[in-house]
Amino acid sequence: MPYGKLPIVFLSTLASEKKDSTNSQIATYLLNHLDDIKDIGIQEMAKECSVAMSSISRFCKEIGLNDFNELRELLITTNMTFEQYSTSSKAKDRLKEYSSKVKESITMVEKSIDIQQIDALCKEIQKYEQVGIFGLLKAGAVAFNLQSDLLMLGKQTYSNISYKQQLQYISSTNEDDLLIIFSYTGSYFDYPDIRTLKNRLKKPQIWLISSKQESYPDFIDHVITFDSKQDQNSHPYQLQFIASLIAQEYARRG
Repeated sequence: MPYGKLPIVFLSTLASEKKDSTNSQIATYLLNHLDDIKDIGIQEMAKECSVAMSSISRFCKEIGLNDFNELRELLITTNMTFEQYSTSSKAKDRLKEYSSKVKESITMVEKSIDIQQIDALCKEIQKYEQVGIFGLLKAGAVAFNLQSDLLMLGKQTYSNISYKQQLQYISSTNEDDLLIIFSYTGSYFDYPDIRTLKNRLKKPQIWLISSKQESYPDFIDHVITFDSKQDQNSHPYQLQFIASLIAQEYARRG
């Protein structure tokens, strides 16, 4: 259930740019007109977005794309999907079903996660001075929540919602860095731009927090796994539960 690259780079742009910036203006227009601009050239796109062609080219570079051709390919191939949790016609039944699914997802984490691994991660967070915490889309919000909790506990860490800024930070890490990656499907390093980083990593210690998968990249040092249904509705709650658990266990270390 990995998300496509387009919502990742566009939504991270909207979250990290000023509302009236040119990049925000372009991303907003394109997201609002996905069905209308899937197969148009750079000149027409610039006209539709009320910006210069150079602004479109700059937009592509600044959000982490190679060029306009990659943007156009993303627009053509991206399909937005959303999973509904209930088909009941009664609001009370929909509420009950959704609540039940969320509770079930939390219970799955409780029964499957290794609390000793959580403790080991907390020990590493305490030891390392440079700690980066990342995720994409909903997992990015979880990373920010953990950053906030750790700050309240006196531990300063780094996080960033911007896709491009995450790439830049990870590419600059070395053996003095600890990286914590939240990725529900374990696919964080499957995105092409991030995948290429593995050849440039100077061996930071990497912990991946993911639902159970068949395999993970061999350059990841530790994987904290949990059982899941691999659906859109429960995964932010499962990841957030784990992030909060990490903060709780870190607090115990004083």
